Amino acid sequence: MRTAIVGAVLLVPGGIAVATGVLPLAEAAELWERVWPILLFVAAVTVVTELAAEAGLFTAIAQLTARWGLGRAWLLWILVVLFATLSTIFLSLDTTAVLLTPVVIVLARHAGLNPLPFALTTVWLANTGSLLLPVSNLTNLLAQHAMGDPSPGEFAALTAAPAVVAVVVPAVAVFLIARRSLLVRYEPGEAEPIGDRVLFWWSAAVVAALVPALVSGIAVWIPAVAAAVVLITVFAVRRRSVLRFSLLPWQLILLASGLFLFIEALHAVGLGALLSAVSGTGESPLDLLRLSLTGMVGANAIDNLPAYLALEPVANTPVRLVALLIGVNAGPLITPWASLATLLWHQRLSSLDVEIRWSRYVLLGLIVAPITVVLATLALAVTSG
Repeated sequence: MRTAIVGAVLLVPGGIAVATGVLPLAEAAELWERVWPILLFVAAVTVVTELAAEAGLFTAIAQLTARWGLGRAWLLWILVVLFATLSTIFLSLDTTAVLLTPVVIVLARHAGLNPLPFALTTVWLANTGSLLLPVSNLTNLLAQHAMGDPSPGEFAALTAAPAVVAVVVPAVAVFLIARRSLLVRYEPGEAEPIGDRVLFWWSAAVVAALVPALVSGIAVWIPAVAAAVVLITVFAVRRRSVLRFSLLPWQLILLASGLFLFIEALHAVGLGALLSAVSGTGESPLDLLRLSLTGMVGANAIDNLPAYLALEPVANTPVRLVALLIGVNAGPLITPWASLATLLWHQRLSSLDVEIRWSRYVLLGLIVAPITVVLATLALAVTSG
């Protein structure tokens, strides 16, 4: 509810700016035309992943992963790294934070392992792993539009090198931090039986079809909505009680709407000129580092979405937009509010009685986030130069 309240509060000054003419109505309408497909995609893909989780799809994948770990914690952890990365790339960082977190916690406990390295891996990769494709992060969808709507393949060609670095660096950091917990053996345990096989296989088929559709070049909201409609129909027949309003991420949508309008209003009163002076211009390695580090600081100060929106006008080329994405996607590892995914992750930890000290989280992030952002930006500079 706190998320919804913040979103509603942010809508107020944005609405006043429109009503008083500070933000012209035509510009507000142009903003809405740009963001409604993104918000619709977020809503639809959230419904799909929630229903797939209810059908037991992600639990089954986790149990299969436990068997593939062959009793070695380090191998199990590598598989979690791969699963978290793929989940983030194809289903978005919020999906990884919401759905994979409880899976890896249950998985670790089931194997008698310390859950914290697995939990930290999930939240870090949910953020840093979200660079490769437009669907990986809401900021990427915005950047894709600002670039002139390149295909997913063209987008990935720009982001591939920094995306690899942004996954490898945090993963190596987790291993170094938790190596004693990961260099042990475990017993996989017995797999839980599938409940409703019809729901399970329909969910598996829908997700399997959705993943390639999201990278096909079709507007992502179209396959996401189609997938949501199919699963809602199947659940309406098999398990109607699961279909409830809370499946929709309405609080997130309200927050995003408030942020969009509020930042657009700030730009109307001169925010862009101030940020241009801070983040500079050009595509030299130093210029790109200046922009990405500004994005990282902004994300950890006020959340990655408003940080991106504030800096987008000064990131006026595809390469500079990718540098900005590195800062706001791979950089939010320090403060709890740096990304919504981190807040959602912590909510899941609390519901599972897993404690993590924010002081330790911040300290680790202060080390890992700048290293990740700098190395990923340098990778971008090398490959785009």
